[in-house]
Amino acid sequence: MKLTNRLILSYTLYTLGFLLFIFLMERIERTTGPGTWIGYVFLFVPIAVYAVIGLLSRTSDLVEYYVAGRRVPSAFNGMATAADWLSAASFIGLAGSIYASGYDGLAYVMGWTGGYCLVAFLLAPYVRKLARYTIPDFLGTRFSSNTVRALAAIAAILCSFVYLVAQIQGIGLIASRFIGIEFSIGIFCGLAGILVCSFLGGMRAVTWTQVAQYIILISAMLIPVSMIAHREGLGWFPQFNYGRVMERVETLERAVAVSPDEARVRADYQRQAARMQQRIDALPRSFHDERARLVGEIAELRRHNGPLREINERERDLASFPRDPADAQAKWSRERDALIDRIAAPVPMTEPFAPGSSTDESARVHRINFLSLLLCLSIGTASLPHILTRYNTTTSVSSARRSVGWTLFFVALFYLTVPVLAVLIKHEILTGLVGHRFADLPQWVTQWRRVEPYLIRISDVNGDGIVRWAGIQMQPDMVVLAAPEIAGLPYVISGLIAAGALAAALSTADGLLLTIANALSHDVYYCMVDKRATSQRRVTISKILLLGVALLASYVASLNAGNILFLVGAAFSLAASSLFPALVLGVFWKRTTQRGVVAGMIAGLVVCVYYIVSTYPFFVQLTGFAGARWFGIEPISSGVFGVPAGFAVAIAVSLLDRKPDEYTRALVDYIRHP
Repeated sequence: MKLTNRLILSYTLYTLGFLLFIFLMERIERTTGPGTWIGYVFLFVPIAVYAVIGLLSRTSDLVEYYVAGRRVPSAFNGMATAADWLSAASFIGLAGSIYASGYDGLAYVMGWTGGYCLVAFLLAPYVRKLARYTIPDFLGTRFSSNTVRALAAIAAILCSFVYLVAQIQGIGLIASRFIGIEFSIGIFCGLAGILVCSFLGGMRAVTWTQVAQYIILISAMLIPVSMIAHREGLGWFPQFNYGRVMERVETLERAVAVSPDEARVRADYQRQAARMQQRIDALPRSFHDERARLVGEIAELRRHNGPLREINERERDLASFPRDPADAQAKWSRERDALIDRIAAPVPMTEPFAPGSSTDESARVHRINFLSLLLCLSIGTASLPHILTRYNTTTSVSSARRSVGWTLFFVALFYLTVPVLAVLIKHEILTGLVGHRFADLPQWVTQWRRVEPYLIRISDVNGDGIVRWAGIQMQPDMVVLAAPEIAGLPYVISGLIAAGALAAALSTADGLLLTIANALSHDVYYCMVDKRATSQRRVTISKILLLGVALLASYVASLNAGNILFLVGAAFSLAASSLFPALVLGVFWKRTTQRGVVAGMIAGLVVCVYYIVSTYPFFVQLTGFAGARWFGIEPISSGVFGVPAGFAVAIAVSLLDRKPDEYTRALVDYIRHP
């Protein structure tokens, strides 16, 4: 109780100090005007605060380093878990996904939130009851097998590493946007922010840092949304009444869908898609002709001392030109598909699935993908090692249950606000941009087109000088990052958004990094290599591994090899396929054997990895191997095949194997019952 009271006082003062900091920055901006310096302040001041918390929480004690001494109050553990959970994909990508795809984007909200019900009912109390340091440690102890432990460690490291790369990519995007540095440099700046939180104090430092990060990220979501909503007449709490704006948005979307001017723009995209298809059909000749044309234009411009801007544009086009005919087919096919996506009339945000009758094949596949993604995200949530490990930091089994409830509350507070932001921004675009003249474009459009041209493009396809909805190409990631400027809020709010996005990415990256390092140091090094290692040596090894993994993940992230939202979804499918069957069967079915769980984990992981590698365009292009999509399901939902495979194989092999011994059955009884 004394610790709880001290924490309440400390974080209340911290919250009030942060709000005062925002107010002072707003007053300074009002006096001096906006500037890039605001972005620097909002990025580096919070990192300095996290560093201080990490320094004050430094420890070499084994239990403190691995599980924060098992003394974290349930409410604060719920807040830390929510911060661990609300990643860069949630903060940056989720509102954009709902903005772009409407109802479809709710699969993420429902899947991620619903997963915590599975955590509460199926896993968290039982994981806490056994009181191990890591999830591989839990499975290794449950099945009394280092083979199970090793497979669980491989699975935990794989899904956590993929997730970690996505977070570091998000950090690079935030840094490059708000302080104007290169993407790769931004990644390594973010690496420093990750390490100051986790290197010195392990789980102890990460826990108290994540509580501070949650306060910043939830403030960065609630404050802008409340300010925008208040201007729209919705009051300061729009989560309860934003349906009025949604109705206006739906009316505007339906007007756009039947507008003759919009139809002409979509027809032009159809002609472009047809020309792109002709170019694809003419390969490999079209590849050589296009390349020769670009080279000839550059030579001609140089020969006649053409404008430097045009020469630079042609050289950029040549640098990004496909390497060979195979690469050209892949790139041009993606461009054709993007154009085809723009041919259809826009679907209102409230429309559940793609338009068409219930027998329409595309609508059927659409529904299957929605439900598959929702299922994978729910099961993946209940399988992620860095989330489940957090419940080992609570004081008891009952505290772990309460902690899941607090986590749901803090996560829901964020997820109930994200759709509000998506609706408000879409209303701003439809009323403040669509139908206006190109000569009267808002200042934020000009600024973003100059600084980040790939994030927004507005084309005058009709040539009438009027902005059309079909002519706007805005990347979903831009919705949150540009929301304050779109709504005309002070630049300080943009800085606040940057601080919130950085807090979301750092908090998740800290938890993932610690999960990987602890799995390597405890489950691989201590349990399988050197059982006589001292506590001090184990903590030291974990810190060294943590540094090495962070550097490797930063290098992989700098390659910018995948979409952030896809990487996050893939991590969920990998975790669900490899760990969920083993965890659930290990807790609820005494008959599960070592051989059964080993076979199940391998089967689930192999099926999931195979489906991703054979269907995701990046890997198909890399390996040259392409497989068919089963039932039309997207690679991000590969767990929908991996999880059943894991359960089926684990159950079948266990039934064929000898029954577990008396000790194992007694251990399961101990885990299951308080």
